[in-house]
Amino acid sequence: MTGWIDAAMPHLVVAPVVLPLIAAAAMLALGERRRTARSLINVVACVAILVVAVALFAWVDRPDAAGAVGVYLPANWPVPFGIVLVADRLSVLMLVLTAVLGLAAVLYAAARWHRAGVHFHPLFQLQLMGLNGAFLTGDLFNLFVFFEVMLAASYGLLLHGSGVARVRAGLHYIAINLIASSVFLIGVAMLYGVTGTLNLADMAQKIGAVPAADRGLLHAGVAILAVAFLVKAAVWPLGFWLSPAYAAASAPSAALFAVMTKVGVYAVLRTSTLFFSGDGVMEAVGAETLVAGGIVTLALGALGMLATQRLVRIAGAGIAVSSGTLVAAVGFGSPSITAGALYYLVSSTLALSALYLLVELFERVHDVDTDAPEPDEPEPDEPEPAIPLALHKLELPQGVNLDDQERELVGKAIPPSVAFLALAYLVCALVIAGLPPLSGFLGKFAILSAALDPGGLAAAPSTTLGAGWAFFTLVIVSGFFATLALSRAGIRQFWTSQDRRPPRLRIVECAAVVLLLAACGALAIEAEHAMRVATDTARALHRPALYIDAVMAARPVPAPGARPAKESAP
Repeated sequence: MTGWIDAAMPHLVVAPVVLPLIAAAAMLALGERRRTARSLINVVACVAILVVAVALFAWVDRPDAAGAVGVYLPANWPVPFGIVLVADRLSVLMLVLTAVLGLAAVLYAAARWHRAGVHFHPLFQLQLMGLNGAFLTGDLFNLFVFFEVMLAASYGLLLHGSGVARVRAGLHYIAINLIASSVFLIGVAMLYGVTGTLNLADMAQKIGAVPAADRGLLHAGVAILAVAFLVKAAVWPLGFWLSPAYAAASAPSAALFAVMTKVGVYAVLRTSTLFFSGDGVMEAVGAETLVAGGIVTLALGALGMLATQRLVRIAGAGIAVSSGTLVAAVGFGSPSITAGALYYLVSSTLALSALYLLVELFERVHDVDTDAPEPDEPEPDEPEPAIPLALHKLELPQGVNLDDQERELVGKAIPPSVAFLALAYLVCALVIAGLPPLSGFLGKFAILSAALDPGGLAAAPSTTLGAGWAFFTLVIVSGFFATLALSRAGIRQFWTSQDRRPPRLRIVECAAVVLLLAACGALAIEAEHAMRVATDTARALHRPALYIDAVMAARPVPAPGARPAKESAP
C-alpha cells in the first residue's frame, strides 16, 4: 500500500497548477451573467486545492528527517531539459498557506465583492495558479513565467471595483512590477550564460564548478536576480509600492495579496540555500545585504505602523515588518533561525490577511453611521428637556451609568456583530503584535531564542554580529510599536457613540475571518508539532542534497507499449 502511494503521489504535484486553470476556463465558458455558478465553482476549486495541498503535505512530511520529495515532469522530457515541478516540505507548506488564504478570500468575496466588477472569479483562480506554480517550479525561467501569471491576474484583481484610487495605485503597481520582471530576465540570462542551465537542481550542482574568471559574472547575475526577488518581497527601498496598492485593493484581493510578498521571500530562501549552502559563497554575494535590508525594512515598517491612524495602512506596514523580519532571518543563514522564521511566516500572513478583511467590515460600520439619519434636534423655541431630579440632587443610585443622552444604561447588550468584530480584532492584534499566548508570540519567541543559541547570532560572522543584535532588538521593539498602533486604532473603532447602528455582517464574511483566525489558533495549540515541521523544513533547506538528488534522478515515463532496447549481438 505504501509503495502504491509513493508511486501515485508525485502525479498529484501538478494538480495545484492544473485545478485553478481548469476552473478559470470553466468559469469563462459560463459567461459573466452566471455569477452564482461561478462563485460556486470558485469555492469548490479552492476546497479541492486545499485538499490536494494537505494530502501532499502529509506525504512529504515523513517521520524521518529527510522526508519525501515529489518530482513531476509535465512534458515528460528528461532533466534538465524539460519543465519540472518539485514538491518538498517548503513548497508544500506554502501551498497549504496559499490554499487557506484563497478559500477565506473567496468565501468573503461571495457575499458581495464578486459583483463589483467583471471576471473576478477567473482572475482569482489564475492568481492561485501563478502562486502555486511559483512555489512548485524547479527551474528559473518557469519561475519567471509563473511570476508573470500571478502578477497579470493581480493587476485585474487590484483594479476590481474601479475607482480613481485603484487606478492610480494599479498603474504604479504595474510599472514597478514590469521593471522588476525585466530585471528578473536579465539575471536569469546571466546565470544561464555562466552555468548553461536553468534547472535549479542542475544549476546548484554546476555553480561550484564555475571558473574563477566567471565568478564575478555569477555574483552579478545572482545579485540582479535578488533585486527582482526583493522587489516582490517589498524590501526597502524597493517596497514603496506595497502600502498604496494593498490599501486600494478590494478586501478579498488584499487578503490574498498578503501572501504575494512571501513569494519573494520564498524565492530568496530557495535559491540561496540551493546555490550557496555550506560553501561560504552566500556571504560574498549578499548575506550582509539581506540582513541590512531586512533590518531597515523592519524598522521603517514598525515606524510606519505608528505614523498612520488608518487601519488599512497599519496592515500594509505590518506586511513590511513581516517581510523585513523574514529577509533578515534568511540572511543569517542559520537553520534554527530559519525554522523560527518559517513558523512566523505562516502566523503573520494569516493574521494580516484576516486584518484586511476586518478593515472592510470596520469601514462598513462608518458607512452605516454616515447614512444614519441625524437625530432630531429640539427647535429653539421648545423648552429644554427636563433634567432628572436625581441629577439636580447629585443622588444617582449606586452602580448606575449614563449614556450620552443621560439615560440609564441598565442591561444594554452589545450587538452580536460588534462583539464579533471586537473579538476578531483583538485576536488579530495579539498575533500581529506578537503578544502571548497566540502564534505571533510563539513565532517571534522561536526566532529570538534561536538567535541566542550557540548556533545563532553568536556563530554569525563578525561583520554581521552587530547587525544581528540590532535585529534582535528591533523584533522586540516592533512588537511594542505594533501594540501601540493597533490599540490606538481599536479605540478609534470601538470607543464610539451609543447611537451608532451596528453593521450587518453575513455568515460567509464571518466564516472567512474565523477560518483565518482558527488557523492561527491551531498554530498555537499545536505549536510543538508546527515547530517540528518548521525545524525539519529548515534542516532540509540547509542540506539541499535530497532535493538535488530527487530532481536529477527523475526519469521520463516510457511510452505505452514501448519495448526495451535489445542488446546488440557480440
